[in-house]
Amino acid sequence: MQAQNPQKQRPKISKKAWISETAIIIGNVHIGDNVYVAHNAIIRADEPCSSIVISNGCNVQDNAIIHAISHSQVLIGPETSLAHGCIVHGPCKIGAGCFIGFGSVVFDSIIGDDTLVMHNATVRKIIVPDGKVIPDGMAISKQAVVEDLDTVTPDLAEFKGSVVKANIDLVHGYQALEMEV
Repeated sequence: MQAQNPQKQRPKISKKAWISETAIIIGNVHIGDNVYVAHNAIIRADEPCSSIVISNGCNVQDNAIIHAISHSQVLIGPETSLAHGCIVHGPCKIGAGCFIGFGSVVFDSIIGDDTLVMHNATVRKIIVPDGKVIPDGMAISKQAVVEDLDTVTPDLAEFKGSVVKANIDLVHGYQALEMEV
């Protein structure tokens, strides 16, 4: 479902994106090329002066939630994966080539490029530099903790690249099915 918000703003979605019929996208939302929005994802920019930008090549997987509160913006950089059931809550900026893991929560933070927030982690009110890994289940709300984070390993870099590729393949696969009908 795609709907306008109370300010009468409607989503702007690239014709090269694929959006599940069960996804809910409301308001001042911009979705780029080759974006995959899976089943039951919720993307809401419905509060006053809120916006969400999902850049080219991203994927928003099943049951993920992206919400921008009043007077905030959520920016998702290119080729970033928002895995099943994660919550990204604005204000928030997530860089290019990131991975936000299953059940993770990112709120009021800036996540640098090529960063992984692993499964069930919580990130609140911090700035994470490029190329860091927040481990499974870790909760970070103090900037000093960020200094001790590990950097992305080659196997994790390969993993996040494979997730992006798999989801871009899904965009093209679902678009091909729609053309057959």
